[in-house]
Amino acid sequence: MRCVVVGTEPLPPGQRRVKGWPVSHYGPVPRFRQDTWRLQVFGATASGTTYAWTLDEIAALPTTTITTDLHCASGTTTGDHEFLGVPAATVWELAPPGPRVTHVMAWAEYGYSANLRLADFASPRTLMATHHNGEQLTAEHGFPLRLVVPHLYGYKGPKWLRGIEYMTQDRHGFWEERGYHNIADPWAGLRYSYQEDE
Repeated sequence: MRCVVVGTEPLPPGQRRVKGWPVSHYGPVPRFRQDTWRLQVFGATASGTTYAWTLDEIAALPTTTITTDLHCASGTTTGDHEFLGVPAATVWELAPPGPRVTHVMAWAEYGYSANLRLADFASPRTLMATHHNGEQLTAEHGFPLRLVVPHLYGYKGPKWLRGIEYMTQDRHGFWEERGYHNIADPWAGLRYSYQEDE
């Protein structure tokens, strides 16, 4: 998932600023069905159980706001995005990972996935966003829930988030299986998998 708007922050290497907020995703925009929608946390949880929240239950959790640039692996950066949502660290607290967990897989509609190191997921700025610039997310930009990981390239932040899987070892997500870098650090220019051997 590639995304990102115009600001004054320094740019990572190889990035250029563009205006607006381009819509970019793989596949069609899913239809939201509130009666069946759940966010699940599963895998190697500390309790061994699966957790689930309805959208109303997610909306009742404490929220925070971050302002950030978003960086696309294609080389564009968009700036000054204000996201409101539930900190990913809240999931950590409500559904703790087991002691051997090192990574998470963020699952979205249509089986889209993005793997993250546990530290990236638990970062204070990683957010399960419901709003952008004071407005509810549009369907094209990830309504009802979008993972925002501002310190990594956009493909690590899936739209239409549906699940968090705790993992005791890493495995590739959708774009990582297709040649994109497993870490996706824009400040180190880590875009493509061939760089993992450097």
